[in-house]
Amino acid sequence: MAFGFARPPQDPPPESTDSTARLGRLLEPAEWASAGIPLLRNPRDVVADLYGLHLPGPSSVIVAVLDGQERVLASASFTAPTVAPDGWAYRNALLDQLRRVIPHDLRLRVPVRTAVLLHCREDGLRWTEADGAWMWGLRDACTLHGLRCGAFIALTQDRWQVLGEGRGGRRPRAPAPGKPHGADTVRAGPGHGARGGTGAAAPGDVTPPAAAPPHDVRPPGERAAPQDVPSGQEQAAAQHVPSARSAAPGEQPRNGGRGASVRTAGGTADARRSRASR
Repeated sequence: MAFGFARPPQDPPPESTDSTARLGRLLEPAEWASAGIPLLRNPRDVVADLYGLHLPGPSSVIVAVLDGQERVLASASFTAPTVAPDGWAYRNALLDQLRRVIPHDLRLRVPVRTAVLLHCREDGLRWTEADGAWMWGLRDACTLHGLRCGAFIALTQDRWQVLGEGRGGRRPRAPAPGKPHGADTVRAGPGHGARGGTGAAAPGDVTPPAAAPPHDVRPPGERAAPQDVPSGQEQAAAQHVPSARSAAPGEQPRNGGRGASVRTAGGTADARRSRASR
């Protein structure tokens, strides 16, 4: 009895150079439309977030993972492989980036997170074989990573467009060739997009916190050491000692005589003479 072994994703497919095999690893527009791809509620915000995070240039590809509120949980940008349009090669590239930025959800029965793809290119928005290969690769990579396959967005110098839908816009758009753009980057962490709060910064973007002032820890009731108090304040504290004030002859005591009085052990001279005459 023989057992078969699944071929690892990174291994080249059999007959990878055959055009017939490559044509079998792409999706036609009708197949993509009937695949049940979930629609984005606000694709403009998703495109703006990914563009602001990665600043893609020509031939850049951005794969991002969204939560149920369409917040960007993790994303990565890389340069498209310079090979003939092949869904197998594109799938491997996308799967490698997904494994770098976020753990898989293969233990879940139903995917809860969605992966979307943004492809920055110089040609128009008409469907090409490369688009079909990216669609095949995105769908297969999501299956192997436990994600739900999401939208495929094309970004050109004129506009952006969700392929397979009629939604698009003029902002943002891809920069002209020759203009500087962001390098390949990886951004991981919950809610790191523009609409997702603070989130986690990419390696190298973390600023060390400022050093906190030294904290003075002493047992309760213990006074500060002399070196911790300025000399002028220490002298003023030592000199500021309240003293009892006795009333001058003929002066009425304050507060109608209700204040506390200081008596001596022997009493006054008149009281001693009165006791002696008795």
